[in-house]
Amino acid sequence: MVVQMISIGEEAGSLDTMLDKVASFYEEEVDNAVDNMSSLMEPFIMVVLGTIVGGLVVGMYLPIFKLGSVV
Repeated sequence: MVVQMISIGEEAGSLDTMLDKVASFYEEEVDNAVDNMSSLMEPFIMVVLGTIVGGLVVGMYLPIFKLGSVV
């Protein structure tokens, strides 16, 4: 597609306009890919952070509960 748009731009004498269109097209593609990737990673990051926080809470309270059962 890029090669075709460049050749059309050369023939029409408006190569800069065609290259701007190609650049904006690829910029939109990259923005969409980044948005999709971030929307997929967000739940995964929440699960990982929840697991870390849960592990810290269990690690802090488990010795306290064991002390309570000894008494």
